[in-house]
Amino acid sequence: MNKIVKDALVLTLITLIAGCALGLVYEVTKEPILKASEAATEKAYKEVFETAAKFEEMKDFDADKANEIIAEKGYTDGTVTTCEVVDCVKALDSSGNVAGYVVTMKSKEGYGGDIVFSMGVTKDGVLNGYSITKIDETPGLGMKAKEDKFMDQFKNKKATTLEVVKTASNDENAVQAISGATITSKAITYAVDAGLFYVSNLLSGGAAS
Repeated sequence: MNKIVKDALVLTLITLIAGCALGLVYEVTKEPILKASEAATEKAYKEVFETAAKFEEMKDFDADKANEIIAEKGYTDGTVTTCEVVDCVKALDSSGNVAGYVVTMKSKEGYGGDIVFSMGVTKDGVLNGYSITKIDETPGLGMKAKEDKFMDQFKNKKATTLEVVKTASNDENAVQAISGATITSKAITYAVDAGLFYVSNLLSGGAAS
């Protein structure tokens, strides 16, 4: 009995020490991780809206309401893929005027899991492009979604709805799929379409959230 009690006390002590150590590590790394995340986000914003002087949070942004807006258009019904609006900020020019918006989207239908990216849209409804902040696709295939050859297809697009095609097309709305990674191509394109619809709602005077 004494041995059992002793072993239990030892295990309890080890657990307490391990817990304290983990807590200490968390506190030490929390701030650097947060700063790194903020820096990555700011970098993504700047990549999709190079002309912006700064970015400003939308005080009335509500992710749930934003997703209700795209759901009304059918972007979350799961028939092709599922996606959601994560965040939206204003892109301001040097005079403090709104030049457009940067929307952060999450596609839940990537081949390897969720894909998170930011996309910039001007107040004229032109898509500047997108910048991926999270992706776990297959190296050499789905990861090509981060390469210029695919990403450039999303730059300076006025179209409100883009469609994935398997072969090259002169159609302004067409996005040629990544060879061997059609799922990834559709996941990103569909989420971009949803983001464009959300911004069009803002530009037409609809609710900001």
